[in-house]
Amino acid sequence: MHIVDTSGWLAYFAGSPQARHFAAAVEDTEHLLVPVVVIYEVFKKITQAFDENRAFQAIAQIKQGRVADVDEAIALYAGKLSLEKKLPMADALIYATAVLHGATVYTQDAHFEGLAQVRYFATAAAGHRR
Repeated sequence: MHIVDTSGWLAYFAGSPQARHFAAAVEDTEHLLVPVVVIYEVFKKITQAFDENRAFQAIAQIKQGRVADVDEAIALYAGKLSLEKKLPMADALIYATAVLHGATVYTQDAHFEGLAQVRYFATAAAGHRR
């Protein structure tokens, strides 16, 4: 299983040079797991940058994978990971979902750099966290 975090989806949808790192995971919908928090973040960011119609189009593509809701186990584990790894809430929820489902996170978000089960792709602005 694989999870593409918000930064990966945004790169993919923008067709940026970084998109190549995420394309295979995005397009392998049979093995794609989508934490519900990624739906929230992508919808919000695309609506801010463009409009709701474009955001809903993106969400329709994202939902071709299997959506993983936040249950009690994920919430509690995310809280623990947030404290241990100094992860912001959304990143902790994404990472907890990956760990508990045996998935790999594909990301360009520096918060994930060095964590197990993560494929991190640095950007030119890797020193700047979102």
